[in-house]
Amino acid sequence: MTDSNRRSFLKHTATASAGAAAWAWTGGINAAGANERLTVGIIGCGGQGAGLASAFANLADIGYVCDPDESRRRQLQEKVRAKQAVADLRRVLDDKAVDAVVVATPDHWHAPIAIMACEAGKHVYVEKPQSHNLRESRLLVDAARRNKVVVQHGTQSRSSPLIAGAVQMLREGVIGDVLVAKAWNIQLRKNIGRAKPSAPAGLDYDLWVGPAEWMPFQKNRLHYDWRWWYNFGTGDIGNDGMHEIDYARWGLGVEGLPTTATGLGGKYFFDDDQEFPDTATCAFEWPGDGGVGKRRQLIFEMRLFSTNYPFNCDSGAEFYGTAGRMMVSKRGKVEVFGERDKRIDNARPKEPPQLVAGGHQADFLNAIRQDRKPNADVVVGHDSVALVHLANAAVRLGRSLNLDPRTEQIVGDDAAAANQLLGRRYRKEGHWAIPKGTQT
Repeated sequence: MTDSNRRSFLKHTATASAGAAAWAWTGGINAAGANERLTVGIIGCGGQGAGLASAFANLADIGYVCDPDESRRRQLQEKVRAKQAVADLRRVLDDKAVDAVVVATPDHWHAPIAIMACEAGKHVYVEKPQSHNLRESRLLVDAARRNKVVVQHGTQSRSSPLIAGAVQMLREGVIGDVLVAKAWNIQLRKNIGRAKPSAPAGLDYDLWVGPAEWMPFQKNRLHYDWRWWYNFGTGDIGNDGMHEIDYARWGLGVEGLPTTATGLGGKYFFDDDQEFPDTATCAFEWPGDGGVGKRRQLIFEMRLFSTNYPFNCDSGAEFYGTAGRMMVSKRGKVEVFGERDKRIDNARPKEPPQLVAGGHQADFLNAIRQDRKPNADVVVGHDSVALVHLANAAVRLGRSLNLDPRTEQIVGDDAAAANQLLGRRYRKEGHWAIPKGTQT
């Protein structure tokens, strides 16, 4: 889907879903707490970084904006009136006046920056997915806990009254015991074409690549399109799919890694340079204690060649319980059905979820002030992002993977090759941002 088409679609669905969105009650939302003004550094000044900077500017002081692209950081500095605009993120981390950082860079930088920020005593809001690979996500969890800092994953549905309310109804048994969840991400992406290496303009490309394995610059590896390259991104499973996978897992009520992950897919539609699939079907299983009624399954579908959406929503999740089913989408829609597909009108949770006014960013700052876990704590992020990395690995290998959730390793035949996909290769000559404890 092109950016203009996607904006038009979202505008249309927002209008069409106005009645359903009104379902998202405001009761049970708490005030933000203390009025202490915190200082935040924004690292990454692209579209998502600019949006987050604007949101945080209403809640905190913006001490820095940071990006290796000079024009981007200067524009954002002017927009949010940041005190300083810098290229090197180490200047942000070295400033003791900075309380927290927002990481909105390409995926390959997410965990390295977040880990360094934790070690510097900074709280971290890290965009989804919180890591480029599973190994880095575990290192981030360890760094956050070791340094006793707040880390919020950018899966903002965790702070949505509508999504949180739907999950609360599932917990209350509105459709019985939830055994299966199915999430989807369906849209028409663009063809990124084919390009050759060239010279970057206005960009410190060496700083942009950072700890990742070196690749020469070419235009379709940069802004937004980096998502479709193994070296820099996690594909659309880790991009838009991350949101649906997260709240599907939340509604399903499972924690930790699954014991089985499987995936099929590939490039069915686009004939271009991108490496990740445009089509994928993935499934995960948690066995519980092995007894009947304890097993859980999550299915994820991705089709990036279509404008035909289930429930007229390009993204969402459906839950199948022993006494009904529920559909929920971050586009503002919830539908609940009892047995024999009997619609349950005006469904509401008995106990509305308690959320902080102001959304996901306000919850993060409030968690810092109250010394508590945020709605999308780093461990919550880890359990969800693990599914992204396992799905990508399974699709690349074209087979099922058996896992040991305790060691977070793939086991069985040919496990060594599969486990390599749970880490990454870094620069051969080394780099100051390569996380300690990784295998290069």
